[in-house]
Amino acid sequence: MRKMQLCLIILLTVSLVFTGCGKSSTELQTVQVAEVTRSIFYAPQYVAVSEGFFAEEGLDVQITTAWGGDKTMTTLLSGGADIALVGSETSIYVYQQGTDDIVVNFAQLTQTDGTFLVARTPQPNFKWDDLKGSVFLGQRKGGMPQMVGEFVLKKHGIHPQQDLELIQNIDFGNIPNAFAGGTGEYVQLFEPQASIFEKEGIGHVIASFGAESGNIPYTSFMAKDSYIQKNKEVVQKFTNALYKAQKWVYEQPADVVAKSIAPFFEDTDLSLITSVVERYKAQQSYDTNPILDEAEWILLQDIIDEAGELQKRAEYSKLVDTSFAQKAMKK
Repeated sequence: MRKMQLCLIILLTVSLVFTGCGKSSTELQTVQVAEVTRSIFYAPQYVAVSEGFFAEEGLDVQITTAWGGDKTMTTLLSGGADIALVGSETSIYVYQQGTDDIVVNFAQLTQTDGTFLVARTPQPNFKWDDLKGSVFLGQRKGGMPQMVGEFVLKKHGIHPQQDLELIQNIDFGNIPNAFAGGTGEYVQLFEPQASIFEKEGIGHVIASFGAESGNIPYTSFMAKDSYIQKNKEVVQKFTNALYKAQKWVYEQPADVVAKSIAPFFEDTDLSLITSVVERYKAQQSYDTNPILDEAEWILLQDIIDEAGELQKRAEYSKLVDTSFAQKAMKK
C-alpha cells in the first residue's frame, strides 16, 4: 500500500514538473514595433493591444514612438524594432537609396490622409478658391502630409507656390503653436489638434484632405525582408490580430473604441478621443482590412512624383506583400 502511495506521489511530482516545464510553450512572443507618432489615427493598432487580439495570437506587442518617419525607419533598419508603423513612402525612399535588404509593406492600417484644413474663422460656405492669396501654414516639405496637401490644392486648381503665401519652415511639433500665436490664415493639422482648436475657438475645420485625396496607403506596417522571411509565422499572427482590430473598430460605436484606446492617451479627454474616432471612422481613414492594393500604391507614387520627391518607381510586387493579409481575411 505504501509502495503504491509512493509511486503515486512520484508520478504526481513528475507530472507537475513537466507541466511547469511545458509552461514556456504558452508564453507570448515579444514583437517590437516602432510607430512614427502616437496618434488616434492609429486606433486599430491600440485596439489590438487593449482588446487582447495580439495576445490571442500569442504575441506580446511592445510599441515605442520614434517621433518622425526618418527616425522610425532608422530604428527599423538598425534592428531596434522588428516592425515599423510609418508612411509607405518611407519604404520607397529606402528602395531609392539602394539596399540589399528592402523594406516590405505587409499590412495597411490607414487608407486616407489624416489631416484637416483649419481656418481661423468659421466658413460655412467655404470654396477651395477662397485659399488663393491667403497665408497658408503647411507641413514639412517632402513629408506625406504636405505632398497630399499640395496634391489636393492642385486638384482644385491652386498652385501652392504661386497662389498662396506658403509657410513650410516651421517644425512639425510647433505648427499648432505658430497658428495659435497668429501665424497664417489657414493651417493643415492632424487630429486631435484640429478638434482641440475648434473646442478652444482658435480654429475651425472646414475641409478634409483625406476625403479629397482618395484612398492611399498612408500608414502601413512594414519590416525588413530578411525579418519577414525568418519570421513568417509571427508576421501572420500579427496581421491576423490587426484584421480583428480593424473589424472591431467599425463594429463598435466610437465611444467604445475611445474607451479601449484611452490608456494610450492619458492626457486626452475621453470625449475628445471619441469625437476624433468618429471623424476618422466617418471618412473611413481606418482601413477596413490589411490589404494594400495596387491602385493605392500607384496613386501614392503619383503624389510623390508630382511633389518632385520620386527618383524612380518602385514595383508593387517588390515592396508590397499581401499574402499575410489575404490569409488573415480567409481565416
